[in-house]
Amino acid sequence: MTDRVRASDRIRATERARATERVRVTSPRMSAVARPEIRPATREIDEETEVGEVYLKALLRSQLRPALVVLGVVLGGLGGLPLFFLALPEVADTRVGPVTVAWIVLGVAVFPLLFVAAWWHVRAVERAERDFTEILRRR
Repeated sequence: MTDRVRASDRIRATERARATERVRVTSPRMSAVARPEIRPATREIDEETEVGEVYLKALLRSQLRPALVVLGVVLGGLGGLPLFFLALPEVADTRVGPVTVAWIVLGVAVFPLLFVAAWWHVRAVERAERDFTEILRRR
């Protein structure tokens, strides 16, 4: 029996030794190449990096175009009216009821032009912002 006791003691001793051994568990991807950090474009803008500045300048440029178009149309339309009335004074002096045509055009007819110009400008700028947001999402 002493041989059996000694054998079981040896087995227990080897089990204890195995239990106290350190085992290192590693991923099979430990040798894989690390991926570069993906920086979303919104982060570039928030941190005011050079790339973020390029994005913002592109957005501002795309919003400037419609603003200049509207400015040109409105200034051309409103600025052209006095020249039109100077060139054709008989039209400016024509009366519709107690009011001259010049006052009717300047006081009433101008506002639909301004409304349409503002509506178009808002639509164009919102479209530019939508496109900009879509570009940022794709990146």
